[in-house]
Amino acid sequence: MLSQSTIAIIKSTVPVLEIHGVAITKRFYEMLFENHPELLHIFNHANQKQGKQQTALANAVYAAAANIDKLESILPVVKGIAHKHRSLGVKPEHYPIVGQHLLAAIKEVLGDAATDEIIQAWADAYGVIASVFIDVEKEMYVDAATQNGGWEGFRLFKVKRKVIESEVITSFYLVPEDGGPIATFEPGQYLSMKIDIPGEEHSHIRQYSLSSIPGLPFYRVSIKREDGMSDRPDGRVSVYLHKTIQPGDVLHISAPAGDFKLHQNDSRPVVLISGGVGLTPMVSMLRTLADTKTNRAVTFIHAAQHSGVHALKAEVEELVSQHPDYSAHWIYNKPSDEDRESKAFHKEGYIDLPWLREIVPVKDAKFYFCGPLPFMKTVNKALKDWEIPSEDIHFEFFGPAGALD
Repeated sequence: MLSQSTIAIIKSTVPVLEIHGVAITKRFYEMLFENHPELLHIFNHANQKQGKQQTALANAVYAAAANIDKLESILPVVKGIAHKHRSLGVKPEHYPIVGQHLLAAIKEVLGDAATDEIIQAWADAYGVIASVFIDVEKEMYVDAATQNGGWEGFRLFKVKRKVIESEVITSFYLVPEDGGPIATFEPGQYLSMKIDIPGEEHSHIRQYSLSSIPGLPFYRVSIKREDGMSDRPDGRVSVYLHKTIQPGDVLHISAPAGDFKLHQNDSRPVVLISGGVGLTPMVSMLRTLADTKTNRAVTFIHAAQHSGVHALKAEVEELVSQHPDYSAHWIYNKPSDEDRESKAFHKEGYIDLPWLREIVPVKDAKFYFCGPLPFMKTVNKALKDWEIPSEDIHFEFFGPAGALD
């Protein structure tokens, strides 16, 4: 337990963290990798270069400081990060290393303002926060390894099939090389895939949502090829998977993880909203709802640029056609002439609240959404403006957690 004086000191630093948080976390990662380059095998290099990881950590540190006297209130956030840590292979021995460099970064960035008293308070607070993470992750490691078909660390999986779903998305069907059973998962969860690209010094680990249903003898992940743009390079891993990996090749996979899950005990209607490759966990949820034969009405909404990049469309339409209480709605912001002629989509433009009101039968429902960050911000604002209760809004970030409000 932290003393009241320590809690008071930590809370007093909240305004400073709001201003200097990203500078602190940027310097933290620089120092961490300089002194422990082996950790580059765990962290996503692209997120580091784009500043996403620094911002995500700054937000997490800020939240921890603001809630240091009631850490239980941020337990959902802790669990989300812990799922990612377990899937990556973060272990208890990593926490002292992180703590040492985080404190050093605080001291360096804040200079004389970071007094010995403040640094000691943060050292005490970090010890408590680290213990929370270690305890939560310990339980997750045990669950992942001891469940039927589970395993510890990374397991070898063979690519059984490779199916092109659109111009940019390809599905990979994965089966265990050892022929044994595989762990089940919750619709919405992801796999971590460790890739060693020839000629590159460090391994890459990426998370990909499962787009199949639980209980099958294989996993399916549907991966978007991240082509480079003016402000960012090609996605090293996604391009490698699309261009190089073929059926018969072997990949290193960690057991399913993630706290974005379909609430199957709720009997109310379900609204699934996706943008781009964000449809992958939604398809898993849709297929699960159909497979379990629940009587819940489902509205599936997907936004894409045009039909050429719209993956798994036929699969969703077939499922919807088999259930009278299901509906699917497509919105394209750059439809082709062929799209317009064939009426391959239902609306041109972007998702907004008037359209949601028009196509969603009832607002007393569970809402799930996933996609690019600007898309998620738009959907989140629309649902908030519609006064959907926060407990009925569920979303998944691809990459480090960001802020939607």
